[in-house]
Amino acid sequence: MLRVRRQVGCSDELVASCGDKGVTIAMLDTGVSLHPDFDNRIIAFRDFVNGKNRIYDDSGHGTHVAGCIGGSGWISGGKYRGIAPYSRLVVGKVLDRNGDGNVDVMARGLEWVLEKQKEYQIRILNISIGMGENTEKDRMEKLIRLVDEAWKQGLIVVCAAGNMGPAPMTISPLGARRNVITVGCHEGGYFRDNRHLCEEYSSRGPSPYAMKKPDVVAPGTDIVSCNAGIIRRGRSYRNAYIAKSGTSMATPVVSGALGLLLQKYPFYTNEQAKQKLLYTARDLNEPWCKQGWGMIQVDRLVEF
Repeated sequence: MLRVRRQVGCSDELVASCGDKGVTIAMLDTGVSLHPDFDNRIIAFRDFVNGKNRIYDDSGHGTHVAGCIGGSGWISGGKYRGIAPYSRLVVGKVLDRNGDGNVDVMARGLEWVLEKQKEYQIRILNISIGMGENTEKDRMEKLIRLVDEAWKQGLIVVCAAGNMGPAPMTISPLGARRNVITVGCHEGGYFRDNRHLCEEYSSRGPSPYAMKKPDVVAPGTDIVSCNAGIIRRGRSYRNAYIAKSGTSMATPVVSGALGLLLQKYPFYTNEQAKQKLLYTARDLNEPWCKQGWGMIQVDRLVEF
């Protein structure tokens, strides 16, 4: 995450300038582990897959995503800190240990977030999940309506574009919606000639609902973040962090950036926050269907 923070202009000084009162960010994923980097900032958890009462992540995907959003980086001395390290997290487990789920469970997760929005003061919803097109139309339409309702209720909904590129029209159905912020992967030339970059398979626009998709891109290749498989040995830890790639990793970078924006300027609406995110992105001179408005730039984003 140190490399990612540098790529998107998120310096230690900038984070400090936003204060230490983090906003609440909800996420629907495989769960989250009680990793030390989350301190006591996981304020709510609900398991829609197995019905367990304890906080857990039997996949690791959700823990990694949560670390990208708001891990403190404590074990790494700050090296692998997330973008918004003071964020509070509300986590719904909607995917199983293999990262699989279904529309009905996802819908229940969305309903829960909407139900708890005021209680936990949720401002942002991170969905690092790609949904396939082979779902029954009426069930998918219900899910899409819930996503639209979340935006209507004032939440900033940030969705992964998906990893089905480079063919056009491959944006995930949830990310294809006009209002949501759809995030693709791009490294902005950081790795030069590496041929195994997330940007090569990041899903491409346009979408059936909005010609200009994705909205923005963020780094998503070999992102080092919190590992659910962390092992404690006395006073030390092993396997505290792990590298993962995909638009699932790029998405929480954007959610964290928006968390910093609202941390500094809590009066921003979701529409205002989205507009500022788009207008402050850095053009990578790529086709719109690949980069949208460009790479997010956190330093520009939090300038008034």
